[in-house]
Amino acid sequence: MATVVKMPQLGESVVEGTIERWLKAPGDPVEKLEPLLEIATDKIDTEVPAPATGVLLAVLAREGETVEAGTILAYIGAPGESVPGGSSADASAPDNTATNPAPNETSEPAPPAPAAEKPAEGGTPGGRAFISPVVARIAAENDVDLGQVPGSGLGGRVTKKDILAYIKKRSAVPPGGEPPALATPSTPPAATPPVPASPGEDEEVHPLSTMRRRIAEHMVRSRRTSPHATTIMEADMTAVVRHREAHKQAMAAHGVKLTFMPYFIQATIAGLRAVPEANSRYTDEGLMIARRIHMGMAAAVDKGLVVPVIRNADELNLQGLARVVNDLTARARAGKLHVDELQGGTFTLTNHGSSGSLIGAAIINQPQAGILGLGAIIKRPVVRSGGPSLLPDADDAIVIRPMCYLSFTFDHRILDGAGADKFLGVVKSTLENWPAG
Repeated sequence: MATVVKMPQLGESVVEGTIERWLKAPGDPVEKLEPLLEIATDKIDTEVPAPATGVLLAVLAREGETVEAGTILAYIGAPGESVPGGSSADASAPDNTATNPAPNETSEPAPPAPAAEKPAEGGTPGGRAFISPVVARIAAENDVDLGQVPGSGLGGRVTKKDILAYIKKRSAVPPGGEPPALATPSTPPAATPPVPASPGEDEEVHPLSTMRRRIAEHMVRSRRTSPHATTIMEADMTAVVRHREAHKQAMAAHGVKLTFMPYFIQATIAGLRAVPEANSRYTDEGLMIARRIHMGMAAAVDKGLVVPVIRNADELNLQGLARVVNDLTARARAGKLHVDELQGGTFTLTNHGSSGSLIGAAIINQPQAGILGLGAIIKRPVVRSGGPSLLPDADDAIVIRPMCYLSFTFDHRILDGAGADKFLGVVKSTLENWPAG
């Protein structure tokens, strides 16, 4: 009997994914646990391993198609073995007819849709009672009443394709100028989408990857959600550099590479303890201040950007943080992070200085209160003052110091300038007064 390949459930909040690329074609031999296809979600791109050894009999989902978790993607079995919905073992069925048969086909009829929309006791919501996070986000961004959207999913569930089709029809204005019937009086018609730009003579189109499209959506949504404000300070990193130089070989002997990121994390933790509002999220009911500190750490990958989360970062010492930073960074670049490792952060650091940038105003990782940008550590001349006066003094001296700009972008609904500066001042002071031991 053929083995079914299903869309995996990659996390509690991830209910669908997009088929990025099939690594095998129908008829190709496959080994158990060998990478079979690449999928992308709004959290991460990953490979799906083959659940069995055999031949890829049929592919039921096209590249670029978005499917729900649990959907049958393909069948693996012996050469010539038949698959449900088709007699040829080597046939490709990209139209997914095995899981969505046409009305005139003789395949086994689908079970009738449940009459009630209430979930069974102890189960999960089904039918129209269940709305995926992706559909809910699209509805919120386009002011769509989901009650007006015809659902084609099981039990009348509204799928991503349903709501996109509804928005497209609602946005279309007929020649007579009257709004279409799908637009309800309570729902203002959306603006007509711009005509896609055609490439010029010296241009070519590069389609967006799923990750790049999700990053773009998240950045636009963040700017719309939070009033962004940024404050900048510079820190003298001399004490941190000395400490690192004194301890990096000892840590390397234990298999730990000591970078500057663990120092910045511990300094940020000190700032979050001094200003708990910076470790919160905004709601209409009030600020939801997190009791624990789950530190997000932005990491550049080939196709874009991911933010792995260090759970309970406030419980780890410098060496423990260094070990976790090494592990998450390596697995992020190798594409081996699990979706759950990219969720639940309460604050985020972004090290734009790793590419030489001195100052940057990052965009907040929603729904957090702020994000701390770390500039490049550069040796440059600074004035070491001999007294409190700003006037030149005989005791003033020009010295060479490793300096770093810290930029804190915060949600102005949550923090004002004084609170933001207090947080950043604690971060700066912690770095500049790092103990030598």
